[in-house]
Amino acid sequence: MHQKQQLLFGVYFDALRMEDVVARCRTALLTRSRVLLGVLNAAKVVNLRSDELLRNSLIECDLLLADGQSIVWASRLLGRPLPERVAGIDLFDRLLTLAHSENRSIYLLGAKPEVLAALETRLLERFPGLRIAGSHHGYFDAGDSAKVAADIRESGADMLFLGMVSPKKEIFLASFGPSLGVSILHGVGGSFDVLAGYTKRAPASWQRSGMEWAYRVLQEPQRLWWRYLRTNTQFVLLTALELLRPAHAFKPTAARPSQAIRQL
Repeated sequence: MHQKQQLLFGVYFDALRMEDVVARCRTALLTRSRVLLGVLNAAKVVNLRSDELLRNSLIECDLLLADGQSIVWASRLLGRPLPERVAGIDLFDRLLTLAHSENRSIYLLGAKPEVLAALETRLLERFPGLRIAGSHHGYFDAGDSAKVAADIRESGADMLFLGMVSPKKEIFLASFGPSLGVSILHGVGGSFDVLAGYTKRAPASWQRSGMEWAYRVLQEPQRLWWRYLRTNTQFVLLTALELLRPAHAFKPTAARPSQAIRQL
């Protein structure tokens, strides 16, 4: 099947629906090939312009998807439409369902130890018999990165989920992903906290209206209001610039692996 891509904001998005992405992942499991998943929201579109390591890690993804509704709306305005939002947390949920139904093993990397423990408990309650090949919290020193990567590799997991903030999760995947021997690699950000019951996701109506970010601000106003004001404003400006003069595709640069490790 021909896979359509759309060049938006200097990166190639895969114009896929959720069902297409899950089918691609199922094929990768059957063929023992790799799918490195990348998801982009407005903030990442803004930040990748100045963050070389984040930009390189996203360019290297096998599938790059629109995690934010604002990107879908912008794609339509720009005449290069993406079919729908593929939210990272929803894809995480679908891949967990796939792992459970097809007896595939998973590895969980990220979050605080207590959040990770709660997540494992909840997943096993929801998916009895789910094969959790291993797990590790996300608060490890940079010097332990290679050891964590080795543990993932030795676990033999079919899927790796990283509950780490950007750009840490993208950088870890870019640095160690090719050596892990895992078919499906997906950075899910704060999804561990949501599925573990530590934070609450915005109601579906807020998600559909593209206001999920506002719900997060209401939960943590002091920490998040300025961040979202800055990135949302810059994203609107970037969309206007893209309408006037579409950006050329970014090319990967020769960022050194040691740089990426220091960022963890």
